[in-house]
Amino acid sequence: MTLEKPAAPVVDEPTRVITLEKPAEPPAPPQPEEPAPQPVKERPAPAAPAAARRVLISGGDRGIGAAAARAFAAAGYQVAVLYHQNAAAAAALEQQLPGCIAIQCDVASRASCELAFHAVEQAMGRVDVLVCNAGIAQQKLFTDITPEEWQRMLDVNLSGAFHLCQLALPGMIRRKQGRILTVSSMWGQTGGSCEVHYSAAKAGLIGLTKALAKEEGPSGITVNCVAPGVIETDMMAAFTAEDKAALAEETPVGRLGTPEEVAKLLVFLAGEDAGYITGQVFGVNGGLVI
Repeated sequence: MTLEKPAAPVVDEPTRVITLEKPAEPPAPPQPEEPAPQPVKERPAPAAPAAARRVLISGGDRGIGAAAARAFAAAGYQVAVLYHQNAAAAAALEQQLPGCIAIQCDVASRASCELAFHAVEQAMGRVDVLVCNAGIAQQKLFTDITPEEWQRMLDVNLSGAFHLCQLALPGMIRRKQGRILTVSSMWGQTGGSCEVHYSAAKAGLIGLTKALAKEEGPSGITVNCVAPGVIETDMMAAFTAEDKAALAEETPVGRLGTPEEVAKLLVFLAGEDAGYITGQVFGVNGGLVI
């Protein structure tokens, strides 16, 4: 008989709970205060694609203006032209250029400009590009210029741009984008003998361009000036063939300019690639004025 050792009695021992305390962390070093957020400068909206843009050209029925109308239309713009008296030429442009509208306007008159501009806005919706091209010329000795001739020259060549810019700018500022192009002359840069009133008006246009570019740049609007030299337009009608030949010989490139050459520069300056160009005067004169 085998005697087994009795099993030891089971005694329940109280469970001991051991809590491991995390050693205290050293105090965090003081953090520098974050600078207050600075307001983000609003960037001008990018220019709309040419296919969606609208251009208004004063003096658009002839010469540089008509060439500009064709060039802008070829680039996909919807075109509106202002004309003073040549209704037949304006109507021909409407027939040639799809979507083109022509409106009679005397840019020397504020009331006429207001009526014409509102008609353009109703027809096209807005004006993205303004080309101030309307102008007159006259060759006359300074001592023979009448006060009426002096005033008319300023009213058309300088005040006309003032009126149209004031009418176009509110919409451009609201949209934070726009292009304004003025058409001056090399005589506005250097002065022309027997064209004092013309030179003064065109020089004023250059001053308007530069000052307006500074004022409207923060609104995403550029303002530039093109100063043509001797261009083959109907404004050269007073020049004889001998006069033209002499001017061509005096010009370094040996010829006169064409309206199409000026128009191509206007289209470029109106485009998105010219967004960093403002307040500048571009001579298109074959090197006659450098």
